[in-house]
Amino acid sequence: MPGVSFPGIKPKTTFVYEFPIKQSGTYWYHSHSGLQEQQGHYGPIVIDPADTDPVAYDREHVIVLSDWTFLHPHALVTKLKQEGGYFNRQKQTLAGLLRDGDPEEKMSLSDRLMWGKMRMDPSDISDVTASTYTYLINGHGPKENWTGLFRPGERVRLRFINAATMTIFNIRIPGLPMTVVNADGQNVRPVTVEEFQIGNAETYDVIIQPTEDSAFTLVAESVDRSGMGRATFAPRLGMTAPVPPLRARPTLSMKDMGMGGMDHGSMAGMDHSSHGAATAGATASMAGMDHGSSGSMGGMNMRDKSLVPPTVKVGVGVDAIAMAPVDRTGDPGLGLEDVGHKVLTYRDLMSLTPNPDKRAPTRTVEVHLTGNMERFMWSFDGEKFSEGVEPIRFERNERARVVLINHSMMTHPIHLHGHFFEVVNGHTGSHPLKHTVNVLPGAKLTFDLTADAPGDWAFHCHLLLHMHAGMFRVVTVRPLEGEAA
Repeated sequence: MPGVSFPGIKPKTTFVYEFPIKQSGTYWYHSHSGLQEQQGHYGPIVIDPADTDPVAYDREHVIVLSDWTFLHPHALVTKLKQEGGYFNRQKQTLAGLLRDGDPEEKMSLSDRLMWGKMRMDPSDISDVTASTYTYLINGHGPKENWTGLFRPGERVRLRFINAATMTIFNIRIPGLPMTVVNADGQNVRPVTVEEFQIGNAETYDVIIQPTEDSAFTLVAESVDRSGMGRATFAPRLGMTAPVPPLRARPTLSMKDMGMGGMDHGSMAGMDHSSHGAATAGATASMAGMDHGSSGSMGGMNMRDKSLVPPTVKVGVGVDAIAMAPVDRTGDPGLGLEDVGHKVLTYRDLMSLTPNPDKRAPTRTVEVHLTGNMERFMWSFDGEKFSEGVEPIRFERNERARVVLINHSMMTHPIHLHGHFFEVVNGHTGSHPLKHTVNVLPGAKLTFDLTADAPGDWAFHCHLLLHMHAGMFRVVTVRPLEGEAA
């Protein structure tokens, strides 16, 4: 990261990276200067293990997912600053309210009024959508139909890399189950799914084993379902398979608002049939609630500063504070709760080998993911990086627990450079090792970190424009090599 880990590469110069290869697996590289990543400065890195790979496969394909626009990336930022929902062409409509059977429009009038009074948009899923983006697979648009070959019966390893700037994807291959064997370059116990959600900078390796002499469509649907990337797996070039239509756009729920942990008694009059669980296209009914002034609901303050420590600056850049954030590692991701087939969750992931550091964390570090969606302001703990914030400091080889609390109604893929951390998901001793985690709206996600890489490291949301807007910190691990403790 220029200005953090090294000075950057000046124009017309050569820079040589030298580093010890300590791990194997699927990774990628990209520019961290300006917004060059959006303009195509990225590529895959695959490191084969020195020993025998525990995953058996006959051939492999690297699948790089990305999003492309002919707008300059700074134009994207300007438009989002001027109008938070600029690219959202899938808002709820009055006509939709009168239309029966439309899964994108089934929110009741009372619930629409409640969201309106809070000045929140339940259809605000992605900041930048297919209204300007084309979704690419290995650089190819949907009509170009990139094709990966197989021989029927082969075990094919697909190395998925989400190199997109602002797009979280839902991945499926209709008619073909996928067995996840690796996450963020680290081996996991095999788990077979029909679909998975992949956040920006995450990687997943899956095994497919097509037995028929026929083609299969790879669908990379954007999380807001405004568009999709499409490719084909087939025994021969030129073959195609049916491309499914886009599914209905999901709608944010009470759980996404940070109310997933509220007990039934505190919200009398609400329908708690699913305990506030997020269901695609529906929110828990709020008919019995007093829809008072903007920013409150039934007398409840949506920006209650008492719910966060005083270190969190609740100013104009924070439009909401989650009242009751919950662990959502068992959730499949926005819009995937009721798709009718098995979708991967973080709770499904277990490290293939035991976690090496058995020590309990000696302290807890809380990081609050904050923002103002309408003004496109994003931050950690209510402060943008440009405001001269202090680094997050760790002692070298310290064992710490980091708790990420998402107060916004957007999913944030949070990435730490230089380290793998253990996602705390209930599988003590076999927590999956990752470098990036998708933190769902209104969620609390915990990871344990062994701070074993001395130096200064970037810690940020991997939605590039969120990082650019201020959702960034430096993590400092000291002492350096050769320094006294």
